[in-house]
Amino acid sequence: MNIVLIGYRCSGKTAVGKILAGELGRDFLDTDALIEENAGCSIETIISRDGWDRFREIEKRLAEGVSRGDNLVIATGGGVVMDEENVKNLKENGWIVWLNGKSEVLKERMDKEQRSGKIRLSLTGADPLEEIKQILEARTPLYEQAANLVVDTTTLSLREVAASVIKALPKVLQG
Repeated sequence: MNIVLIGYRCSGKTAVGKILAGELGRDFLDTDALIEENAGCSIETIISRDGWDRFREIEKRLAEGVSRGDNLVIATGGGVVMDEENVKNLKENGWIVWLNGKSEVLKERMDKEQRSGKIRLSLTGADPLEEIKQILEARTPLYEQAANLVVDTTTLSLREVAASVIKALPKVLQG
């Protein structure tokens, strides 16, 4: 069975996923990184060149493929929950953890990423903090419905988040 991390941008899915994989002796997959690797370009390039619908098609195919794996830690893109079939596929052989955080903290993390050169396209064209609030308002019910566990990452370090996930893992997933 896989451990699948869901949540908004900059909630810590990739960093926590790598820690979890190391601690639990599992392989780690980041669906956004796999999309970029397979496409030979950034997600931003895919979206600006081919549009959001094309990106979501690619993401859907990839979610279906990785969900067939076993004993993985999978970090998904923030919008993976927008497609019911993605959630169904990931849940089939996965225990889903929603990494949640306050909007202001997510924005601070995004700002930090941008200063280090990681560009994230706007999802709505709104002010960044307003955009986060709007998207979270729309996606929260989807994250809640998909999740087996919710971890609030707002005040926790990456290691503390990983420890919280490991502590909550069902016995069958602990190794």
